[in-house]
Amino acid sequence: MASYSRPYRKRPVGKPIADLIGDIVDPVCRKRGFATADIVAWWPDIVGERYADCSEPDRIAWPKQKEDTVEQFEPATLHVRISGAQALFFQHEIPQIIDRVNAMFGYSAIGRIRLIQRPVSKPKAPLRRPAPSLDQSDEASLQDDLAGIEDKGLHEALARLGRGIRSPLKKT
Repeated sequence: MASYSRPYRKRPVGKPIADLIGDIVDPVCRKRGFATADIVAWWPDIVGERYADCSEPDRIAWPKQKEDTVEQFEPATLHVRISGAQALFFQHEIPQIIDRVNAMFGYSAIGRIRLIQRPVSKPKAPLRRPAPSLDQSDEASLQDDLAGIEDKGLHEALARLGRGIRSPLKKT
Protein backbone atom coordinates (compact mmCIF):
# COMPACT_ATOMS: atom_id res chain seq x y z
CA MET A 1 0.00 0.00 0.00
CA ALA A 2 1.42 3.29 -1.05
CA SER A 3 1.67 5.88 1.63
CA TYR A 4 0.10 9.13 0.87
CA SER A 5 2.12 11.94 2.25
CA ARG A 6 1.61 15.45 1.23
CA PRO A 7 4.08 18.09 2.33
CA TYR A 8 2.70 20.22 5.07
CA ARG A 9 2.11 23.77 3.96
CA LYS A 10 1.83 26.56 6.39
CA ARG A 11 -0.96 28.96 5.82
CA PRO A 12 0.05 32.57 5.77
CA VAL A 13 -0.78 33.99 9.14
CA GLY A 14 -0.89 37.66 9.99
CA LYS A 15 1.72 38.91 12.41
CA PRO A 16 0.87 41.19 15.31
CA ILE A 17 1.80 44.79 14.64
CA ALA A 18 3.85 44.83 17.85
CA ASP A 19 6.17 42.19 16.37
CA LEU A 20 6.64 44.19 13.18
CA ILE A 21 7.02 47.65 14.68
CA GLY A 22 9.75 46.56 17.09
CA ASP A 23 12.11 45.72 14.23
CA ILE A 24 11.60 49.19 12.78
CA VAL A 25 11.68 51.27 15.97
CA ASP A 26 14.42 49.49 17.92
CA PRO A 27 17.38 50.64 15.74
CA VAL A 28 16.21 54.25 16.03
CA CYS A 29 15.85 53.90 19.80
CA ARG A 30 19.28 52.28 20.14
CA LYS A 31 20.82 55.19 18.23
CA ARG A 32 19.46 57.53 20.95
CA GLY A 33 20.65 55.29 23.79
CA PHE A 34 17.30 53.70 24.57
CA ALA A 35 17.40 49.91 24.78
CA THR A 36 13.76 49.77 23.71
CA ALA A 37 10.97 52.22 23.00
CA ASP A 38 9.43 51.61 26.44
CA ILE A 39 10.61 54.85 28.04
CA VAL A 40 9.22 56.86 25.12
CA ALA A 41 5.95 54.94 25.16
CA TRP A 42 5.50 55.20 28.93
CA TRP A 43 6.78 58.79 29.29
CA PRO A 44 3.32 60.29 30.00
CA ASP A 45 2.84 57.76 32.81
CA ILE A 46 6.31 58.43 34.21
CA VAL A 47 6.08 62.24 34.35
CA GLY A 48 2.31 62.54 34.85
CA GLU A 49 -0.28 64.68 33.13
CA ARG A 50 1.41 67.93 34.11
CA TYR A 51 4.53 67.31 32.01
CA ALA A 52 3.27 64.80 29.45
CA ASP A 53 2.51 67.41 26.80
CA CYS A 54 5.49 69.69 27.36
CA SER A 55 8.36 67.20 27.77
CA GLU A 56 9.76 64.12 26.08
CA PRO A 57 12.88 62.00 26.50
CA ASP A 58 15.52 62.90 23.94
CA ARG A 59 18.30 60.40 24.55
CA ILE A 60 20.22 58.51 27.19
CA ALA A 61 23.95 59.10 27.46
CA TRP A 62 25.62 56.02 28.91
CA PRO A 63 29.06 56.59 30.45
CA LYS A 64 31.98 54.90 28.79
CA GLN A 65 33.14 51.87 30.70
CA LYS A 66 36.69 51.87 31.94
CA GLU A 67 38.57 48.65 31.42
CA ASP A 68 39.80 48.34 35.01
CA THR A 69 36.40 49.04 36.64
CA VAL A 70 34.20 46.37 35.11
CA GLU A 71 32.47 45.67 38.42
CA GLN A 72 31.55 49.30 39.10
CA PHE A 73 28.36 50.47 37.39
CA GLU A 74 27.81 54.12 36.60
CA PRO A 75 24.27 55.30 35.94
CA ALA A 76 23.43 57.12 32.73
CA THR A 77 22.19 60.64 32.05
CA LEU A 78 18.73 61.07 30.60
CA HIS A 79 18.38 64.10 28.32
CA VAL A 80 14.84 65.47 28.40
CA ARG A 81 13.45 67.99 25.96
CA ILE A 82 11.11 70.43 27.67
CA SER A 83 9.40 73.51 26.42
CA GLY A 84 9.70 76.97 27.91
CA ALA A 85 8.82 77.87 31.43
CA GLN A 86 7.82 74.35 32.44
CA ALA A 87 11.53 73.53 32.80
CA LEU A 88 11.70 75.39 36.09
CA PHE A 89 8.84 73.38 37.61
CA PHE A 90 10.12 70.14 36.05
CA GLN A 91 13.53 70.75 37.62
CA HIS A 92 12.02 70.59 41.10
CA GLU A 93 10.56 67.14 40.43
CA ILE A 94 13.67 65.56 38.91
CA PRO A 95 14.41 63.26 41.91
CA GLN A 96 10.91 61.76 41.76
CA ILE A 97 11.11 61.35 37.99
CA ILE A 98 14.50 59.62 38.28
CA ASP A 99 12.95 57.22 40.80
CA ARG A 100 10.04 56.48 38.45
CA VAL A 101 12.36 55.91 35.46
CA ASN A 102 14.56 53.61 37.53
CA ALA A 103 11.48 51.75 38.75
CA MET A 104 10.51 51.19 35.11
CA PHE A 105 13.98 49.85 34.29
CA GLY A 106 14.12 47.76 37.45
CA TYR A 107 17.50 49.08 38.58
CA SER A 108 19.16 52.46 39.03
CA ALA A 109 19.97 53.00 35.38
CA ILE A 110 19.53 56.79 35.41
CA GLY A 111 21.60 58.90 37.77
CA ARG A 112 20.76 62.36 36.53
CA ILE A 113 18.50 64.22 34.15
CA ARG A 114 19.72 67.00 31.90
CA LEU A 115 17.08 69.41 30.64
CA ILE A 116 17.15 70.74 27.10
CA GLN A 117 14.85 73.69 26.49
CA ARG A 118 13.42 73.10 23.03
CA PRO A 119 9.93 72.94 21.65
CA VAL A 120 8.36 69.52 22.04
CA SER A 121 6.65 67.84 19.14
CA LYS A 122 3.04 67.34 20.10
CA PRO A 123 1.09 64.44 18.69
CA LYS A 124 -2.05 65.42 16.86
CA ALA A 125 -5.28 64.42 18.49
CA PRO A 126 -7.06 61.68 16.56
CA LEU A 127 -10.14 62.74 14.69
CA ARG A 128 -13.32 61.38 16.20
CA ARG A 129 -16.51 60.93 14.33
CA PRO A 130 -19.63 62.12 16.08
CA ALA A 131 -21.52 59.37 17.82
CA PRO A 132 -24.31 57.96 15.68
CA SER A 133 -27.82 58.79 16.79
CA LEU A 134 -30.93 56.66 16.66
CA ASP A 135 -34.55 57.61 16.39
CA GLN A 136 -36.62 57.42 19.56
CA SER A 137 -38.05 53.93 18.98
CA ASP A 138 -34.61 52.40 18.26
CA GLU A 139 -33.08 54.21 21.27
CA ALA A 140 -35.87 52.92 23.52
CA SER A 141 -35.37 49.40 22.17
CA LEU A 142 -31.63 49.65 22.83
CA GLN A 143 -32.19 50.88 26.40
CA ASP A 144 -34.61 47.98 26.98
CA ASP A 145 -31.98 45.52 25.81
CA LEU A 146 -29.39 47.05 28.15
CA ALA A 147 -31.71 47.37 31.17
CA GLY A 148 -30.18 44.45 33.11
CA ILE A 149 -26.60 45.72 32.98
CA GLU A 150 -25.65 47.42 36.26
CA ASP A 151 -22.03 48.34 35.56
CA LYS A 152 -22.12 51.93 34.28
CA GLY A 153 -18.98 51.70 32.12
CA LEU A 154 -20.10 48.47 30.50
CA HIS A 155 -23.58 49.91 29.96
CA GLU A 156 -22.19 53.00 28.18
CA ALA A 157 -19.79 50.95 26.06
CA LEU A 158 -22.54 48.55 24.97
CA ALA A 159 -24.86 51.50 24.27
CA ARG A 160 -22.22 53.05 21.97
CA LEU A 161 -21.75 49.71 20.24
CA GLY A 162 -25.49 49.25 19.88
CA ARG A 163 -25.92 52.74 18.41
CA GLY A 164 -23.12 52.06 15.95
CA ILE A 165 -24.66 48.78 14.85
CA ARG A 166 -28.27 49.98 14.70
CA SER A 167 -27.68 53.37 13.09
CA PRO A 168 -28.27 53.60 9.36
CA LEU A 169 -25.17 53.90 7.21
CA LYS A 170 -24.49 57.40 5.98
CA LYS A 171 -22.50 58.06 2.89
CA THR A 172 -20.04 60.90 3.22
